[in-house]
Amino acid sequence: MIIRTRFAPSPTGYLHIGGARTALFSWLYARKHGGTFVLRIEDTDLERSTAESVNAILEGMTWLGLEYDEGPFYQTHRFDRYKTLIQQLVDEGKAYHCYCSKEELDLMREEQMARKEKPRYDGRCRHRAEPRAGVTPVVRFRNPDEGEVVINDLVKGRIVVQNRELDDLIIARSDGSPTYNFTVVVDDLDMCITHVVRGDDHVNNTPRQINILKALGAELPHYAHVPMILGEDGARLSKRHGAVSVIQYRDEGYLPEAVLNYLVRLGWSHGDQEIFSIDEMIEDFDIPDINHSASTFNPEKLLWLNHHYLMHGDPVHVAHHLRWHLGRLGIDPTEGPDPVEVVKAQRERNKTLVEMAEASVFFYRDFHQYDEKAANKHLTPAAAPGLRMLRETLSALRPWVRESIHDLIAVTADALGVKMGSVAQPLRVAVSGTSVSPPIDLTLEILGQTRTVERIDHALARIKKD
Repeated sequence: MIIRTRFAPSPTGYLHIGGARTALFSWLYARKHGGTFVLRIEDTDLERSTAESVNAILEGMTWLGLEYDEGPFYQTHRFDRYKTLIQQLVDEGKAYHCYCSKEELDLMREEQMARKEKPRYDGRCRHRAEPRAGVTPVVRFRNPDEGEVVINDLVKGRIVVQNRELDDLIIARSDGSPTYNFTVVVDDLDMCITHVVRGDDHVNNTPRQINILKALGAELPHYAHVPMILGEDGARLSKRHGAVSVIQYRDEGYLPEAVLNYLVRLGWSHGDQEIFSIDEMIEDFDIPDINHSASTFNPEKLLWLNHHYLMHGDPVHVAHHLRWHLGRLGIDPTEGPDPVEVVKAQRERNKTLVEMAEASVFFYRDFHQYDEKAANKHLTPAAAPGLRMLRETLSALRPWVRESIHDLIAVTADALGVKMGSVAQPLRVAVSGTSVSPPIDLTLEILGQTRTVERIDHALARIKKD
């Protein structure tokens, strides 16, 4: 069997963390078995679906690197197909037109609840022979009266639902548009989906969809319902817990591989291993190993993972993402030091790319004011002799390399009879504007000789003015 999985988001908002995890699990399973991963946009909710949401989903998938083999397919492009199969079910007596008004349905439910019965459609239009004048009907699927639906869920195990518990759900609205439970079934059938991986909020839909698949003579896919993600307070993950959009994590400076690594461990494990490369995820992941219980989202764990990937990832790859964040700060990374060298210098002290970009602005752009506390402490008349000496020796230094810069700073401190920090710290404030930067010799090497000398001159002018 050729494995075919799918991710089928509704374009009514961003690609959220829960959806991204579902997409990842589906993608990994397809990749593990040499199968096909399909992207389907379930956009039949015409009032809420937007082009902006579609773009946000595609952008999130691209950023995460979850490339799809087929798609994206759009349900709104397939209405003729749905209409054909709905008519087929009607013709075969497996679906029927329902003329009940909203008022009738409300009364029906009220009476059932008064009798302490489960509210459900009672099938009163199943045998209606004549249409009702002035009423445009919906189409209902005729659910079997007897028997049971057995779901051998790959995560939750065996689930049995009695058909008498299921009512005749609407598969086409009065305007002719198909409903979710029907379009999903037809799409999974036509796209030959073998494994449906989705959130366990869909468990209640699955028996209904299985019965429709059987009515269409289809082979059933395997189902895997993934437990939900909770916030640290035990409630379902939502905006009040912080960022839940994949793109928001990009904007906050996370690397995609850190997010993927975090998501794959959010409900799945492989021994005690915490760090997984993409290849390791593909090799080790399996659906039956997904946890049965809900997972708790821990922002601190994600931040820890992100710092790990900043520290140990390929600097060229990290620099690719850093360039984007520098651009958001109005910086052209081609007009300054190589971002790869900036990454190497900054990655130990920064946990996100946003922090790294902001801490690296001084490499690319002259600053117009110093951190006041740092300047008042270090750019003093007592620091001027050391800065003047450094200005003269650094301007003549050849080659401009870290080792030579370090030696020159040490020689200057010795000549002045002070500790190296008494020379290095004023120099750091002079060139970076703050008291915090990578090691001063490395900072100067990256900054370059011309900018270093210019900034020392600027600092000396400030001291003289004060």
